[in-house]
Amino acid sequence: MSDLLNNDDIQQINIETTLQNSYLDYSMSVIVGRALPDVRDGLKPVHRRILYAMDKLNLSHGAKFKKSARIVGDVIGQYHPHGDNSVYDALVRMAQDFSMRMELVDGQGNFGSVDGDSAAAMRYTEARMTKYAGELLKDLEKNTVNMTDNYDGTTKEPDVMPTRVPNLLINGSSGIAVGMATNIPPHNPTEIMNALKALLANPNITLPDFPTGGIIFGKKGITEAYESGRGRIKVRAKTHIEQTAKKEIIVIDELPYQVNKSRLIENIANLVKDKMIDGVSLIRDESDRDGMRVVIELKRDAMSEIVLNNLFKQTSMQTTFGIIMLSILNQEPRIFGIIEILKQFINHRKTVIIRRTIFDLEKAKARAHILEGLRKAIDIIDKVIKTIRASEDEENAKDNLVSEYDFSEIQAASIVAMRLGRLTGLQIKKIEEELAELVELINYLESILKSEEVLTGIISEEFDEVSATYTEGRRTDVEDDYDDIDIEDLIPNEPMVVTITHRGYIKRVPLAAYEKQKRGGKGKTAVTTYEDDFIENFFTCNTHDTLLFVTDRGQLHWLKVYRIPEGSRIAKGKAVVNLINLVADEKIQSIIPTTDFSEDKGLVFFTKNGVVKRTNLSEFSNIRSNGVRAIVLDEDDELITAKIANQDIKYLFIVTKFAQCIKFEIEKTREQGRSTRGVRGIKFKHEGDEVVDANIIATNEQEILMIAEKGIGKRTDAGEYRLTNRGGSGVIAMKMTAKTGKNIIGCLMVDEEMDMMALTKSGKMIRVDMQTISKSSRNTSGVYIVKGDDVASISRCPKEEKDENETEEGSETLILE
Repeated sequence: MSDLLNNDDIQQINIETTLQNSYLDYSMSVIVGRALPDVRDGLKPVHRRILYAMDKLNLSHGAKFKKSARIVGDVIGQYHPHGDNSVYDALVRMAQDFSMRMELVDGQGNFGSVDGDSAAAMRYTEARMTKYAGELLKDLEKNTVNMTDNYDGTTKEPDVMPTRVPNLLINGSSGIAVGMATNIPPHNPTEIMNALKALLANPNITLPDFPTGGIIFGKKGITEAYESGRGRIKVRAKTHIEQTAKKEIIVIDELPYQVNKSRLIENIANLVKDKMIDGVSLIRDESDRDGMRVVIELKRDAMSEIVLNNLFKQTSMQTTFGIIMLSILNQEPRIFGIIEILKQFINHRKTVIIRRTIFDLEKAKARAHILEGLRKAIDIIDKVIKTIRASEDEENAKDNLVSEYDFSEIQAASIVAMRLGRLTGLQIKKIEEELAELVELINYLESILKSEEVLTGIISEEFDEVSATYTEGRRTDVEDDYDDIDIEDLIPNEPMVVTITHRGYIKRVPLAAYEKQKRGGKGKTAVTTYEDDFIENFFTCNTHDTLLFVTDRGQLHWLKVYRIPEGSRIAKGKAVVNLINLVADEKIQSIIPTTDFSEDKGLVFFTKNGVVKRTNLSEFSNIRSNGVRAIVLDEDDELITAKIANQDIKYLFIVTKFAQCIKFEIEKTREQGRSTRGVRGIKFKHEGDEVVDANIIATNEQEILMIAEKGIGKRTDAGEYRLTNRGGSGVIAMKMTAKTGKNIIGCLMVDEEMDMMALTKSGKMIRVDMQTISKSSRNTSGVYIVKGDDVASISRCPKEEKDENETEEGSETLILE
């Protein structure tokens, strides 16, 4: 081995350096030779080679179709030494109207679909170039671009196409190279041509225009991309709402660019199945050859605006198109703004037109030179014929004409090849006319090369010609600043009555459904409840208001009123657990309505272990879908209740299971942030005691209703309860005896517009008018409110009066005055 290493024919190199250099060569090969488009013609090498191979096969727009396999074979055999599948995939995409804003290939056969269906095999499909593709190759034969050797040096291929259209912007491009990527959106061809003509006057004249349509929201991302070469835009599906006899349906008319329709439908179905999207009953695809139509049927209680907004948020009905305007210029990758791309295209057109002009000028001069020789020969035709007849052969005749009459070799060859029929007077006249036209053409072509103004005029005329040929309306609509519009802006802010039952069923009904009645009226049935259920909470609020749900685990969720399903007066409603994200065994302890999250309000939380915490309401103005932690609880603690306190609230009132209570000023509890534990509200005197209820008090004239487990309770003025310091033991809440039982069940603030509902341990529900309960002092037992059974819990409920016209079992009635 050592002898082998010492061999002079072996060169030792550093492997690290070699790997770096090799990878750099590979990277540049991918960047320049495969993945990124040229800024001038907007084509990657494979697309350019496909079009060039089709041009060599004479597959112009008016030609007969040829098998795709033949085209692919020529491409990989002469120009692109890579796999046939990759070439065919590129050809297929060039023929898809949902991928290209202006197709480059006219395909015959199955070339795939927007649903993601694959194209037929290349042996079945046929293709030719589109008329638009012809604009990219126009004047290619006039030496307008550089030609380089192909991969094996057997033929030539163009470095770039002499395109008359800015294809990079019209069709866009996307690709991933090594360490960089490009993603350029397609644009409307008419607008792009107008932008070229009005470049200096209005550089922001154009916006992306995707093949599949859709809606672009906002111009901020576009402006950033056009200025810096990078930006992001939101594209949404174009939809409309149709009203059927019983419900609404959402119809999808257009999809965002590069969204697969069948996958989208499958994704929506899965989200509906997993209850991530509510309100959808059926999805079906009614698309046909006339266009796209995906129908989403809604449930009767679903609001189309809310469902549609959820679809935009959770599916590819709304996508973000990240613009990276990266392309190749002079064999180097660069990020361009749109003005730079347009300028580079104009410079490319100038180069092409100048080279085309030089080619045409040389051709015209060569033809004029020959015609001048023919005209001179005709003037001395007899001498010319004599000289030719005296010559030994054709070559000798050419030499004699050059030496005797001062013809050039080209002119001599043309004279020798001339037929005698051209010596007629008519043919001589044609030569004179052609020569005059050529002199005029030569002068015009020379003026192009001499004058920048004439050159610019020609470019503008060609832009007009292309624009007239490819007049296209926009497919993608643009809506300004849609991101600044909230879903609430689309929903009327109407008064609603929200009812929540003891078992957790919630609904909203327009306030107008309850006719205003005088005091003593019969009322209107508010809800048909299950046999063992009753209305526990009801609120009169607006659709834009918010309900705060506080759970026993200290989590806070909020729900906009308009997201609660609207129902009839007698509908049972929907389980609230289907509207907010609760974990297993999590229990809602308090439901609080609020119109705003102003800083002059606060939420007060009370826990089983006597902890109290006050947090500014503004801390909860932006809640995640799975809620936020409103209070940090000890391991053995749980939240009992939460109350909303405005500036009128002066006192906090806490009651324990063993009839202990405390009243202290709310200001003794300073405001804390969300992720805090709180402070001690009450100190227990007896082991095993715990907080069972709590309330907020505005004045000492308010009345507190308290009930013990055996059904005995009382009403007491708040002023009867002595004010003490926070964290103390407080005072006796109620005199406990054998008749009352050992435990307090709860306390309520008395409201003449509300009844008390008691739930017994055997499952019975008893409604009591709170005004009928005797008023007693603090240290008394009270009177029987519920007899014959132990009380499990109490709550307030709206006053009830049976409507004689409503005979449905289990109905609840609200009196709204």
